[in-house]
Amino acid sequence: MLNTNIPLAERMRPTCLDDYLGQEHLVGQGGIIRNMIESGRLSSFILWGPPGVGKTTLAQIIAHSLDLPFHTLSAVSSGVKDVREIIDKCRKSNLFNTNKAVLFIDEIHRFSKSQQDALLGAVEDGTFTLIGATTENPSFEVITPLLSRAQVYVLKELSAENLKSLAVSALTKDEYLKQFNIVIKDYELLLRFSGGDARKLLNIIDLIVASTPSHKLPLKSDTEGTALEITNTLVESILQKNIATYDKNGEQHYDIISAFIKSMRGSDPNGAVYWLARMIDGGEDPLFIARRMVILASEDIGLANPNALLLANACFQTVQNIGMPEGRIPLSETAIYLATSPKSNSAYMAIDKALSAVRKQGAQPVPLHLRNAPTKLMEELGYAKDYKYAHAFEGNFVDQEFLPEKLKCTRFYEPGNNVKEKQIEQRLQQLWPKYKY
Repeated sequence: MLNTNIPLAERMRPTCLDDYLGQEHLVGQGGIIRNMIESGRLSSFILWGPPGVGKTTLAQIIAHSLDLPFHTLSAVSSGVKDVREIIDKCRKSNLFNTNKAVLFIDEIHRFSKSQQDALLGAVEDGTFTLIGATTENPSFEVITPLLSRAQVYVLKELSAENLKSLAVSALTKDEYLKQFNIVIKDYELLLRFSGGDARKLLNIIDLIVASTPSHKLPLKSDTEGTALEITNTLVESILQKNIATYDKNGEQHYDIISAFIKSMRGSDPNGAVYWLARMIDGGEDPLFIARRMVILASEDIGLANPNALLLANACFQTVQNIGMPEGRIPLSETAIYLATSPKSNSAYMAIDKALSAVRKQGAQPVPLHLRNAPTKLMEELGYAKDYKYAHAFEGNFVDQEFLPEKLKCTRFYEPGNNVKEKQIEQRLQQLWPKYKY
């Protein structure tokens, strides 16, 4: 019997791009990461996506394919000293090796500012190529100077077909499992509990097999043996003891923060407080929870209740000042307030619509009347000519054009269907009839 101390997820880890599941937008034909490997020109980047979609695996495949030295750091257990030791090691190695090393940092969002600062010089001078992995939005968790030196690539949750294919491969290709007659009859709960996470899927299969006494595992060579059928009932019975657990470092971290956000977005204070309690009881970083509420206040409540953002910011500062366990009270207060607030994503939609116009239309010139004219030459060229100072007119308003010529009368902001924005809409109708609010 083969040694099964190595988890199935590790035994099934692919070693080449052709065996890698999902992320076709990055590794398929013409994908940016496939092109890097094929050209041999690798630049620093950060992989952003939920757990179990192949961030670590992809980094290993890249280094293996290009025959590059591969170093890893975990942001959970590494300090500035560890970062500097790796940098020194890479610099010494570069004296004797033309292939620059890859430094892979798992959970890079957990690195402090000082740790991230320590990476900057080495990334900039090419001591190593940095590949970071994160489940959190790098815009909020990674310092700007480091972001400017590394592209961000988004990894998507694996599809149901990806996961089904992986499950079948595990049962037919794994050296240990392929000797048994195991058949998947139902995929519903297997996929639901996996939640798009390949590692979680393989862990469930591993657990099912480990929970079945070895003498009851039917061998394929035994023609009289019946198959071990993986059904919804079997999956639920084996996992029921583990469903309620919360692991801030992996398995359900992403799922539970998602449930928390969606409960507040869906205006359910009871759901919001329950998922908040799950995170607090599981030891989640309270500032992480508060930070996510700040984002929700602007993204999902916005102008329907502008005070929501003020309260969310105050909650973040309060939790930072008083810590836990008292911090649970302002967290609960804010979660309930956000859940019961009217909702609007109009500001979120407006900026995305404007960004889309910028990318499609390119950098349109600023109209002359909106430009400053600090020099005489600029005045002669018409800068600031005909600009109308709003406060010089009745009601502190005057009709004039504020968009580039090609975007005249384009409406980016669409008021939401709530009391506050209905008032805004009425005012805009009076001021700007050309926008047809």
